[in-house]
Parts: sequence; C-alpha cells; structure tokens
Amino acid sequence: MARLIVIEGLDGAGKRTLADNLVGALGERGATVQRLAFPRYGVSVPADLIADALHGRLGDLAESVYGMATLFALDRQAAAADIRSGLAGHDVVLLDRYVASNAAYGAARLSQDAGGEFVAWVRALEIDRIGLPVPDLHLLLRVTPEVAAARSAHRERTEADRERDNWESDGGLQARCAAVYDELARDGWLCPWQVVDGTSTVDFPALADLALR
Repeated sequence: MARLIVIEGLDGAGKRTLADNLVGALGERGATVQRLAFPRYGVSVPADLIADALHGRLGDLAESVYGMATLFALDRQAAAADIRSGLAGHDVVLLDRYVASNAAYGAARLSQDAGGEFVAWVRALEIDRIGLPVPDLHLLLRVTPEVAAARSAHRERTEADRERDNWESDGGLQARCAAVYDELARDGWLCPWQVVDGTSTVDFPALADLALR
C-alpha cells in the first residue's frame, strides 16, 4: 500500500537535502517515489500570492494569520488530485511541508501551543473540510532556530532566487514555531512522528525502512 510521508521543519532546516537522500535510499529498496513541495511557487496562484505577501507586495495581507493559512490550504487543495494520483501509482509520496506547517506557523504567530484553537482550526479546514489525505508518517527535521537561520542566510547568499521572506527572517517566530513542532511530534498529531536530528549524520537506510513500514 502506498505511503504518504511528510518532511516538516523550520525554514533552513535542510528539508530538501533530507528529501534528496531519502529518495535515494528508497530507490535502493526498489520503491518508486513521487515528490511535491509546498508552497508550490510558480505552479499555483495561491502559492504565488503567498510569496507576494511574504515579501510585502500585497499590503497588509501577510498580517492576517487566518488569511495566510487559507492561502496555504488552497494551494494544497489544488494539489490534492496529484497527491492521490501519486498514491495510486507509486510506493511513496514524499511531501516537503504539508498541513502541519500551517498548524505550526500559524499557532506560533498567534503565540498559541499545539493544543490551541488555531491548530484545531487547521485540522478542521484542511483534513475535515477540504478532505486532504492524512499522512502516514511525519519526519520532523529538528535543528535549533539559530542553525536554521544560518542555513537560510547561506542559501540566500549562494542562490540567486532564494531571498529570505519576512517569516524566515523573524528569529522569534522561528523559535516559537520550533516549540509548536516539538509539541505536535510529542502528541502524534494526525499520524506518528519521527524526529530526525538535523545536525548529525542521518541513517538514511533505516529512515527508508521506517517510511515503508
């Protein structure tokens, strides 16, 4: 049966690198993988509106926690058919960010914890109302906010199209978000979570085995 695996973590944690290596380890086990990353910048209108808002190009839209969360949810709604198609045709669908990102960042912006009303609202919107597929496993790539910020700054310096947005540059927000992620992982929100240490060597074969269970 196909597995929906989600990589979560702070901006700059190294999620793309983790995904690259995990895909390789899954391939060595004969598993086929479809990858998606959210937001889908350059692909969906909601995602491009998100980018504009996060770079201060849409007035005060970015100040609305619920407004931004709705755009993130609509981007995923537009990709739901692709996710289901991937689950029908592959062994693993691997997502870089998903519903938990919306929950963690929105709760952090409101200074709420994982048990607050915003996290419950995200679940009701994206899982219950929109009907997005529920993940089988979350991989939380955990690094300190300081390490994530340093990696984001390096990426900004070395990649022409990777200017940091307002959230990535907000150290306080990133710290609060890290705390909410830890709570979501502790609570097993939506599905089981596996914490991956983003500052040490990762056992990708073992991680691939876990993803396929």
